[in-house]
Amino acid sequence: QVQLVESGGGLVQAGGSLRLSCAASGRTFSSYAMGWFRQAPGKERDFVAAIWWSGGNTYYADSVKGRFTISRDNAKNTVYLQMNSLKPEDTAVYYCAANGGWNYGDYDAYDYWGQGTQVTVSS
Repeated sequence: QVQLVESGGGLVQAGGSLRLSCAASGRTFSSYAMGWFRQAPGKERDFVAAIWWSGGNTYYADSVKGRFTISRDNAKNTVYLQMNSLKPEDTAVYYCAANGGWNYGDYDAYDYWGQGTQVTVSS
């Protein structure tokens, strides 16, 4: 059983930065992925980024490449999403997900989800 708690969301101007944190408790597995997804009003929940606990392999949606960075601190069981050069279209509820499989970009690949944190980017 894994519980995830996101934090760090808020309101930021376009071009600004935010860092989201996802603190995991309970069992996590080194061979599993942690992911970030986001869902804007009226939109699907879309993949943002993923990272494996072991090895640190990272993957990004094309829309955030070069702007967002996912990282993890295994000792703290925490995953971060550094978001730079934010755009209004980045506005969404951001969700942390745990224990993902190799199809890391799919919603169904993950077993556990956080409650989400709101990110709002003003123009």
